Amino acid sequence: ALVRKQEGAMAAGDAMTTVLLSAAALLVLVALSLVLGFVVAKSIKYLRPNFFTETLEGIDPDAPATKGGASHAITGTIVQVLIATLISLPFGVLTAVYLNEIGGRLAGVVRLIVDAMSGIPSIVAGLFIFSLWVVQAGQGFSGLAAGFALAVLMLPTIARTTEEMLRLVPGGLRESALALGAPEWRTALRIVLPTAKVGIVTAVILGIARVAGETAPLLMTAFGNDQVNLARTATEPQAALPLFAYQQFTSAQGEAVNRGWVAALVLILLVLILFIIARVTGRSKAARP
Repeated sequence: ALVRKQEGAMAAGDAMTTVLLSAAALLVLVALSLVLGFVVAKSIKYLRPNFFTETLEGIDPDAPATKGGASHAITGTIVQVLIATLISLPFGVLTAVYLNEIGGRLAGVVRLIVDAMSGIPSIVAGLFIFSLWVVQAGQGFSGLAAGFALAVLMLPTIARTTEEMLRLVPGGLRESALALGAPEWRTALRIVLPTAKVGIVTAVILGIARVAGETAPLLMTAFGNDQVNLARTATEPQAALPLFAYQQFTSAQGEAVNRGWVAALVLILLVLILFIIARVTGRSKAARP
């Protein structure tokens, strides 16, 4: 009311909008801080270096939470995310190039499918791979199956983010290459993609952060394991950090639940670090002339 009286209705509207948006941002920050603080309070006293170096092989369910670790789960997460990245990166980038550089009659349909995949529930991706790979193909639970499920979720994130990065490439670069006689495919390969490489790296990091904490697909694909079975990723069940946390939380033993809180903290920190890297990478690109 004071701003409206002194500076007019337009300034009052701007001030009101600023207050509402600031309050909303503050509310989100408080909620996230409470979640992080609660997880830290529950887990910090059980966090030990052996959590990153030991497994649960031979550890009784009622053993103290400071015994054993999740190195098998951390290794499984790294392997599964790597498999998902190797699958989704080329397909996601090629899809983005098609949508932004080539286009055509199917561009609208492809974009619609990518948008629909962006909102697909993660459990649906797990069910798809479970039906197709685990049951129909008879391959059983494995880290490879988990990687396939995560790739389904990771693909649309990489495709859409890469497409947005390609749109930021100045049109003059394309026109210069075409004027020199370069075909469209060579222009996209030698000019557009190298110019947007930092944005593509950001897209990959965001895709990894998107799938690193998924649990539902892993229940029907990785299944879980108390050992590090890196050499048998394609043939045997494998652990993963989100799945490890879920299985510990659903245990009837209180010490297992405490161990699950530690896994939750490590997982939150992992995703937070990935988002920070993506943010810093994006800013470094924006800061370039």
